Amino acid sequence: MEYKDYYKILGVEKNATPKDIKKAYRKLAAKYHPDKNSGDKDAEDKFKEVNEANEVLSDPEKREKYDTLGANWQAYEQAGGDWRQYANQSQTNGGRTFYYEGDPSEFFGGNSGFSSFFDMFFGEGNQGGFANSSKRTRQGFTGNDIQAELPITLLEAYHGSKRTFELNGQKLRITIKPGSYDGQQLKIKGKGQPGVNSGNSGDLYIVLRVNHDPRFERNGNNLVTNMNIDLYTAVLGGKIKIPTITGNVNMSIPKGTQSGKTLRLKGKGMPKYNSNSYGDLLVKINVELPKSLNFEEEQLFKKLQQISTEKRNSTV
Repeated sequence: MEYKDYYKILGVEKNATPKDIKKAYRKLAAKYHPDKNSGDKDAEDKFKEVNEANEVLSDPEKREKYDTLGANWQAYEQAGGDWRQYANQSQTNGGRTFYYEGDPSEFFGGNSGFSSFFDMFFGEGNQGGFANSSKRTRQGFTGNDIQAELPITLLEAYHGSKRTFELNGQKLRITIKPGSYDGQQLKIKGKGQPGVNSGNSGDLYIVLRVNHDPRFERNGNNLVTNMNIDLYTAVLGGKIKIPTITGNVNMSIPKGTQSGKTLRLKGKGMPKYNSNSYGDLLVKINVELPKSLNFEEEQLFKKLQQISTEKRNSTV
């Protein structure tokens, strides 16, 4: 079984102070946290490794045992797990005698989730020879967080809604506020994995996934929609019906509107989260040209072309 260098894992020197260890741990834990590295198995393993190193080096007693045995931990195992026997033997080499008071399994409980090296070094299999002069108070550890995705419609994101679901036989109800967005996390405290040794339960994180709506594209608090208009409306102007998320409204098309132009309907977008204001609806105009003309229409377009040509020539 491979020896784990906890100092190297945290990137600190062996004479690092508790403050140095705490600072290094927080930095690495934030870097490799599952919330920031969803689906990344390497980051998940690194996060567990960093937590394991911190659990040892941040505890003065565990750190002393680890420092004393170090890479020679296997020799300690071969001595039958008798810590005092190995410590006495190592005194000729500057070793220090160390007595742990209590049950080593209290560190992390029966199922720690740490590496086999950690479990063998600190776990129940190595309690032979440890002095049991007093019982330590059990140290609780917070359970793991749980993350789940919840698909919702754009209409739910607009109006808000409530969802009820069951987790571990318990019914939970969450509120989706107006203006909720894709990727938003809703935290339900204490509904994650149970803690160890009376530790607090982890938290449940619900990640909202807003389903695609064929009518609209969301851009922040604005909604974007595409609208086709005929050539005559583009040239002469007029009013057309525009679908919004709450129903159709009439919108004026200015004379001479070009294809590709974007018109804005203020306040017809998404509600701003935790606010009484709204984004806008952006309407992208696409001018559709006539695909077939009868004889009379073609003659009229030729007449318009002639008038336009004469007009340009007269200004030259």
